[in-house]
Amino acid sequence: MPLRVFIGMGLVITPLQTPRRFNPLAQPLETSRKLGGRDLVWRFDGGDITCDGGALVLKKLEQRAGIVRRFAVCFTDYRKADQIEHPLLDLIAQRVFGLALGYEDLNDHDALRRDPMLAVALSKDDLKGEHRRRTQDRGKALAGKSTLNRLELTAPDYDGSPRQKNSDKPETKKIVVDPESIDALLVDLFLEAHPQTPEQIILDLDATDDTLYGNQEGRFYHGYYHDYCYLPLYVFCGEHLLCARLRMSNIDASADSVEELEPLIARIRQRWPAVKIRLRGDGGFCREKLMAWCEREGMDYIFGLAQNERLKKQIAPQMAQAEKQYLETKAPARVFTEFFYATEKTWSCERRVIAKAEHITKGANPRFVVTSLSSQQMPAQELYEKEYCARGECPENRIKEQQLDLFADRTSTGKMWSNQLRLYFSSIAYILLQTLRRTALAGTDLEKAQCGTIRLKLLKIGAQIRVTVRKVWVSLSSGYPHAALFARVLDALETGRAT
Repeated sequence: MPLRVFIGMGLVITPLQTPRRFNPLAQPLETSRKLGGRDLVWRFDGGDITCDGGALVLKKLEQRAGIVRRFAVCFTDYRKADQIEHPLLDLIAQRVFGLALGYEDLNDHDALRRDPMLAVALSKDDLKGEHRRRTQDRGKALAGKSTLNRLELTAPDYDGSPRQKNSDKPETKKIVVDPESIDALLVDLFLEAHPQTPEQIILDLDATDDTLYGNQEGRFYHGYYHDYCYLPLYVFCGEHLLCARLRMSNIDASADSVEELEPLIARIRQRWPAVKIRLRGDGGFCREKLMAWCEREGMDYIFGLAQNERLKKQIAPQMAQAEKQYLETKAPARVFTEFFYATEKTWSCERRVIAKAEHITKGANPRFVVTSLSSQQMPAQELYEKEYCARGECPENRIKEQQLDLFADRTSTGKMWSNQLRLYFSSIAYILLQTLRRTALAGTDLEKAQCGTIRLKLLKIGAQIRVTVRKVWVSLSSGYPHAALFARVLDALETGRAT
């Protein structure tokens, strides 16, 4: 074909006679072999060097707060003490610290078991694994993936018997978790984080998708998320995590929320009998069972309310007013109103509904919330904009933080109870870093940073470890840009000023 020249808008485009093909492997970019007259030579001979020098912060934090130690009490270890090299506390701390440092998989620990910095964080005596019993384990101070797997694969009803239930096969895992103890621990850590009893607390409820890529137990397709997933339930108070319950997705978002909240609320009121409690959630939690329970228990609530034709008809004048304002100003317009409303069949009584009649560039955007608060307690616009919309920060951003930064959605084991345990590990790692943020990082540039940012700026530090007869030398990178912050945080944890 003859070549053609295309001319337009000041550009001249001439097609190539042959198509241009680029193979990055066959055509590498040229690199300089000299650096100021010196040869560039690289080798894997630097000795014991780690990228996790900030694990020192985790070590000091755990010594001060004892969160992992209390988490370990929720497990029962039936292994023979004289035949194990990795105590239960070491296994649990290694798993939690690994998540905090960004290692999401058990497979990662087959390489991490050689890292002397993580061994330092776990207070191991044999930092290099030079005195391990088996020759093949020497040089590896920490547990590998197979040993850590014992934490996840022991059936919850295991009672210490030498055989697996209903089987002649020997039981080799022998580490059992008590979920109720962990649930209580999450609430206790929240209560202890407050030196004084607050006058009021707001508990945020939310459900999210945990996408599955295998045939895990409890796997169902969810029409809203368009995928196979779990539907975990979270309860937050501000940035404090109080509940993380893994659930199947073939249920309503509010399913079992009352059953999860009852022991949680009882534990809070046992410590703080006079505290006022308010529940907040999106439209998935606007259910008669939950609202009626709140009313019986003397708790207020603010829940989103799904729109329907009756509700939209109720605010038709306000919607027309908002549209008129939008056409005049070309800016989003909001008009708030309120009324009492009850569904035809499901609600037991009328309840106060706040309506936001909004018109934006895309058109009408009505929204509704239902609440037990009276207009004297909180006006309609303030309730919607300041109270209900605060859900965007807590819990939604906190859930994203736990799933993206601490791998709460890494639920790939076959059994649902072992995936629940993985969610617990992620939850404890979140609480550990949240405690660091709330205490030692208060007043610094990282006091509002997310867990991923804290990890990047405070934990991922290059360091060289040298072990001598009398000392363990941790030489942190001289080029680390946050050295002053690191020193301040470590000093606060060591002196107790962080608590």
